[in-house]
Amino acid sequence: MAYSATMKQAIGAVRASLAAQGITIQDTRFARHGEHEPDADAPLVLVACSGGRDSLALAALASIVCAAWGVRCGAVVVDHRMQPGSAGVAAHAAGQCAALGLDPVVVRDVRVVDAHGEGAEAAARAARYAALVGEARRLGAAVVLLAHTKDDQAETVLIDLIRSGGLDAVAGMPPEQRIDGVRFARPLLGVARADTTRICEDLDLTWWDDPTNGDDVADDEPLPARYPLRSRVRHTLLPQLSAFAGRDMATMLADGAALARRDMDLLERLADGVFARSVRIEDDGAGGMRAFIDTRSLAAEDAALRFRVVARTLAMCAPGSGRRHVEAVEALVSDWHGQRGVRLPRKRTANRQKHVIEVCQDVTHANRRHRA
Repeated sequence: MAYSATMKQAIGAVRASLAAQGITIQDTRFARHGEHEPDADAPLVLVACSGGRDSLALAALASIVCAAWGVRCGAVVVDHRMQPGSAGVAAHAAGQCAALGLDPVVVRDVRVVDAHGEGAEAAARAARYAALVGEARRLGAAVVLLAHTKDDQAETVLIDLIRSGGLDAVAGMPPEQRIDGVRFARPLLGVARADTTRICEDLDLTWWDDPTNGDDVADDEPLPARYPLRSRVRHTLLPQLSAFAGRDMATMLADGAALARRDMDLLERLADGVFARSVRIEDDGAGGMRAFIDTRSLAAEDAALRFRVVARTLAMCAPGSGRRHVEAVEALVSDWHGQRGVRLPRKRTANRQKHVIEVCQDVTHANRRHRA
């Protein structure tokens, strides 16, 4: 089959992403053009497929690359059961993945529970990643591919700027990351949603559009506030920015994110060393973690590194901590004048005694729980 320029570009993106994970052609016999039957012990690449245009296009692209390289390729379809007919959508997506030659194809039902009041979208994302991690471990996958596109990256940058700001917000989603020990990669961060649509059309793949995207609302009408923030950014804000600037702001934001990610990765590598020298993490014996921060060591570092080390510590010991929490704990390091401890999410506190800050369960909450 002759591939279009769009298809060739996307195939190249998947090839480059897999190569960055150390997955390449498995044997010289696979150097011949065409599809090849992979060996039973060949690496397994899993595609996270929702049935939408982006993930179906990625499933097709991955199957082409893996078949040419002698690599096994499968898919995981997660059914969040949050909308009527979701089981049928999941089954249809699984059927299309199987028809593309992916094997194994697994459908996972998940129960979405917003246990921490972070919203349905965040709870669904947490449940989805937990399911993907579980299947990747069970199947021994080398990497899980996620279908986030250039448009998704631009939307993520805008959402993060609205919610938080800083370099991390501008950097958007990383092209690769580890979650609970499982490798994830995003090959399509440089590919536009219009291109994944074209790929699906060329391959006669029928995709599902999430009704919460607001595709049924006219382009010149803003989405009502009842729609998720990402949908409102996609439908209303990003097109308005592009019209205002007179250029494709999705490309501008995604390209800028790639540059910011390079700088952020350098800061993270520097922070690794500072964290190792300044922080000790322990199991608190109650299902959580506690930390001991050496203020003498950390105070000698640049403010940017101090902030990152404190933020990393709180992410481990007091999940849900925001910028104000990080800044307050960092002040215990850099601006210590005997101030009281900092109250943190999940009934945690950070208290300084001499040159050590302890981040642990709040004793008041713990005593109240034991008296109840």
